[in-house]
Amino acid sequence: MPNHPTDKIPVTVLAGYLGAGKTTLLNRILTEDHGKRYAVIINEFGEVGIDNELVVDADEEIFEMNNGCICCTVRGDLIRIIDGLMTRRDQFDAIIIETTGLADPAPVAQTFFVDEDIRARTQLDAIVTVVDAKHVLVEVDRAHEAQEQLAFADIVLLNKTDLVSENELADVEARIRRITPTAVTRRTERCDVVLSEVLGRGAFDLDRILEIEPKFLDHIHHHHHDDHVGSFVLVSETPLAPDYFFPWIQEISQHFGMDLLRVKGIIAFPADDDRYVIQGVHMMLEGDHQRPWKSDEPRTTRMVFIGRDLPRDVIEAGFERCKAENVAEQQCLAS
Repeated sequence: MPNHPTDKIPVTVLAGYLGAGKTTLLNRILTEDHGKRYAVIINEFGEVGIDNELVVDADEEIFEMNNGCICCTVRGDLIRIIDGLMTRRDQFDAIIIETTGLADPAPVAQTFFVDEDIRARTQLDAIVTVVDAKHVLVEVDRAHEAQEQLAFADIVLLNKTDLVSENELADVEARIRRITPTAVTRRTERCDVVLSEVLGRGAFDLDRILEIEPKFLDHIHHHHHDDHVGSFVLVSETPLAPDYFFPWIQEISQHFGMDLLRVKGIIAFPADDDRYVIQGVHMMLEGDHQRPWKSDEPRTTRMVFIGRDLPRDVIEAGFERCKAENVAEQQCLAS
């Protein structure tokens, strides 16, 4: 994952099941005097849009709000729309993309991995998922899409908290943590949240999160699958051999691609004084060296996998084979 120049436009992907409160949040962004200028893309897949006050009856339209934001709706090529917005680069500070309530955010997130031009000019800041505290437990039980939206989330906006008891909220938060243990959760009523708490957070940039909270991944342990979507973390106190690690993680992403919803981690390599940060969505991976390891910082590799029915034993066995000490032993035996 390359270092992001400061002139890159941060992009927030907004997800959430039908009725969760995305329209309320978007209306706030588009009308409040928050001092920021956002380009909001309402991305509808298919011929019929959802019941959303911000969606206009046109295949594509761009219009400006009184607070300086730009709003557009699109049913088509997202890359083309972003290219078009970039011609108005001086008119906004960041981009927000709302996905339809009946889809997972993966295709939108992948846009910022696969298109080189978009990747050079934008930075995926976070995937924010809005959930309905009163109905989310039912939704994740019956709707595959609701689980996907949570599994991809970097930030969860737990909305409509005034409609449930404190005990019910605790149950909901526990269920969310089982699906996406790395996401930050914010409780809200009518999406009444300080926008700076969900926008411009750099939550998709794992290295930035680790700078703020070095032990971010330390508390994550194995979580049992929750209706097929689950997560686990692999840890190594010894460095990994890059010649083994890179082919292995590429093979994992290709083999389990559609079931591998998110992967993120920080890797220690032998004789390498810099941390290597890797993250991905489905089969799209990116990684790069980041800052040097601090003198008092344990050079520990930590990788989080979130997906559908991922075989932990198979993935963990491959991970073990990547450890430099095991590689040396294998080479010794082979000789």
